[in-house]
This record gives sequence, C-alpha cells and structure tokens, in this order.
Amino acid sequence: MAEEAILTKHDGEVKMSKDFDYLCSKLRNGRYKLSIVRCSEKRTISQNDLMWMWFGCIEDETGTPKNDIYLYYCKKFLSRLALVNGEEVMIYDTSSKLNTKQMSDFMTKIQVDAVMELGINLPQPIDRFYESFVGEYGRR
Repeated sequence: MAEEAILTKHDGEVKMSKDFDYLCSKLRNGRYKLSIVRCSEKRTISQNDLMWMWFGCIEDETGTPKNDIYLYYCKKFLSRLALVNGEEVMIYDTSSKLNTKQMSDFMTKIQVDAVMELGINLPQPIDRFYESFVGEYGRR
C-alpha cells in the first residue's frame, strides 16, 4: 500500500503532514523509490469568476448565451480523441477539472481567441480598466 505525505516549504522551512519515521515503520522490507512531486491546486474561485465575467461580456457583444460560449471554448480547447468501444470519438472536459496552471492556460487561449476572432478585449486584473469591467460584469 502506498503511503503519502504532503510537504510544505515556507520561508525556507519544510514541514511534513505525517511523521517520516512513522511512514517508514509501515514499510515492508525491500527497496523503495521516493519521489517528490509538486502538488497542483484546483482552479481558484477568482479564476472561475473572471472566466464567467468574460463570458458575460462576450454574450453582450455577440448575443450568444454565456453558457454556450463556455461549452464552445471547452470543446475548442479542452477536447481530445478517445477510443470508445473501438471507435474514435471526440470528447471534451470542463474547466471544473483544471488545476490553476491549466485554468490559466485555458483562459489565455480564450483571451487570445476573443481578440483575434471576435475583436473583444478581455481584461486581466492587472489591466488599467479592470475595475470598471468588474463593475459592469461582476454583478451578473
């Protein structure tokens, strides 16, 4: 049975969620391989909120309902071929399964597509008129 512990490094100090000696005491005799892999966090609420504000903006500009815009971008950027019962079919995921980096990449693709294909600029929090954008689309 695999054992897991979470390591957290903050200000140069590493803390572990379980006692290392305890974890080792549970192992059978033999050779083991230890890997340390950076945890990825689920997309943030602020990422999700911004994405839906963007879709509200696109809805206003194009007349296409924001839920349709969402499904369009999921299909466009989160699709893949899968083998189902011996047949290749296109399937797509939703953003709810993305981690923060994947969500950031997804949103960058949406932002680029919106400006290139629709002529719509979608702001980031660092942009000059972001607060005005939130004032308009954050209440919906």
